[in-house]
Amino acid sequence: MEYTELTIEGRNAVIEAFRSGKTIDKLYVLDGCQDGPIITIKREAKKQDCMVKYVAKERLDQMSETGKHQGVIATIAAYEYAEVEDILNAAKEKGEAPFIVLLDGIEDPHNLGAIIRTSYLAGAHGVIIPKNRAVGLTATVAKTSAGALNYLPVAKVTNLTKTIEDLKKEGLWFVCADMKGNAMYQQNLTGAIGLVIGSEGDGVSRLVREKCDYQVSIPMNGELDSLNASVAAGVLAYEIVRQRLNLSK
Repeated sequence: MEYTELTIEGRNAVIEAFRSGKTIDKLYVLDGCQDGPIITIKREAKKQDCMVKYVAKERLDQMSETGKHQGVIATIAAYEYAEVEDILNAAKEKGEAPFIVLLDGIEDPHNLGAIIRTSYLAGAHGVIIPKNRAVGLTATVAKTSAGALNYLPVAKVTNLTKTIEDLKKEGLWFVCADMKGNAMYQQNLTGAIGLVIGSEGDGVSRLVREKCDYQVSIPMNGELDSLNASVAAGVLAYEIVRQRLNLSK
């Protein structure tokens, strides 16, 4: 299956995209531009809580396929986002304790696609990503997931910490990957669980980490201090799988 990056260029086209309800992942706006149509576009973006990036004309020229961007380019999600409720319902329909993967600031589309694929194969019921400072469901993500996006719901939320608080009310407890945490083999990872994976460079942010119930580490040898985010997600996800299988015996 081929996935193409969906972009919309030009002021009127972007305004219509917002007003027609299209899911816009990111909005690129010419830095310093303050005329009427651009103000309208920024107002529509604020209504939808869409991420806005202010960039130089050279960047827009580089991104543009038509050469007529008029100072604004929007990128559209390659797949529709789910709601968090859809993920909880997926677990209920299977009669399983919820297993959700939450990603705190993953910016590499290849990492996101790989994590979505691994999460699906490990039996997770869904993935949650933040709206800001993170990659969305781009064509590269869809391609790297190798079809998993057709089966696994991905929700995009404004505030990851509030989402964790809300999910705790649904009976989930949360564990995050952290080098200073207990070894994952020593932590009970059964039951309704949210697995939190941090960004490639900074790991899980302080505010999100403080909302988690436990911190776990992956035992490692050698001189390197961390694993790639998608590899870490896979290792921890399958430790959850292992413990669930042992519990069911």
